[in-house]
Amino acid sequence: MDEDELIEALQGVQLLGIRSKTQITERVLDAAPDLIAIGTFSIGTNQIDLAAAAKRGIAVFNAPFSNTRSVVEMAVAEMISLVRRLPEHNRQMHAGVWSKSAEGAHEIRGRTLGIVGYGNIGSQLSVIAEALGMNVVFYDTAEKLALGNATKMATLDELLAISDIVTLHVDGRKGNQGFFGRAQFEAMKDGAIFLNLSRGLIVDVEALRDHIVSGRIAGAAIDVFPEEPKAKGDPFETVLQGLPNVILTPHIGGSTEEAQRDIGQFVATRLRDYVLHGSTSLSVNVPSLSLEQPTGTHRIAHLHLNVPGVLAKVNNAFAEHGVNIEAQLLATRGEYGYVVTDISSGTNPDLVTTLESMDETVRLRVLS
Repeated sequence: MDEDELIEALQGVQLLGIRSKTQITERVLDAAPDLIAIGTFSIGTNQIDLAAAAKRGIAVFNAPFSNTRSVVEMAVAEMISLVRRLPEHNRQMHAGVWSKSAEGAHEIRGRTLGIVGYGNIGSQLSVIAEALGMNVVFYDTAEKLALGNATKMATLDELLAISDIVTLHVDGRKGNQGFFGRAQFEAMKDGAIFLNLSRGLIVDVEALRDHIVSGRIAGAAIDVFPEEPKAKGDPFETVLQGLPNVILTPHIGGSTEEAQRDIGQFVATRLRDYVLHGSTSLSVNVPSLSLEQPTGTHRIAHLHLNVPGVLAKVNNAFAEHGVNIEAQLLATRGEYGYVVTDISSGTNPDLVTTLESMDETVRLRVLS
């Protein structure tokens, strides 16, 4: 849906589930006052204005782990296919040409894999690649623990200079646009293999095409593109079409039945727990609290500005209205705080009004 269609569809909606193509802008959020939570059934959250959502007390959840294995397995399959030059042999066989030859075909054992981005996917790929006999180096702007015998490189250029295969696993934040361009391809080893299963906007595909045509890059596997069709079956074009030893796939790195099932269960569970219990565990934009279901108590969830004295004001409100606190948890994240309070007696309208009218209150929810 475009922005206007989405605004119309969100009238009266409290929970929203999306995928990676739906853009949740501040204008959309302004037009959806009933919205309390968004679940994106994907890894990335760049399609959502997270700050604007938090400002309105809307918790956002994603699925950071659910399709990790699927992406990793596809990367391994593509590395082996490209190093063995299977795409070219497959094309020639379909054309009726018997081209049996060992020229240009190699094992991945003993080769150096350079992983750019050592998050959930990059680190798991590191472990599996090492089990296949590869040497693993990685580069990440954040400090990450090296798994197994992997070696962290101080700079991206150091990684590119020694890697036989380079694979990208970075996120799609705006600062990463054009991250891997002509200069980076020129810094790679002659005859290296290149994979991008992360985000299309980070790679200069024109530069990649030039380096494949010149022979400096021996093969590539690309699953994501700067511009992608809106729906299945729509026409698609890229300058990488028709090149030798190039695998092109329609953004299916995480598209296995297992991954889709796990993503659905994971995000739906986060939304359920937030609605029923106030749990914000693994939220990407509000303070994180993991909460069990209350037993014999009533629960009040209060998202507020993270400034001194708020908790005292909240507890004074309970005391002034004669409400005894059974249990209480507080977490903060940047400019926001989140306190969940269990009380033995039922809430009364005056207490709710007092808490809602606090200058620091962002959103108040009475859960039970």
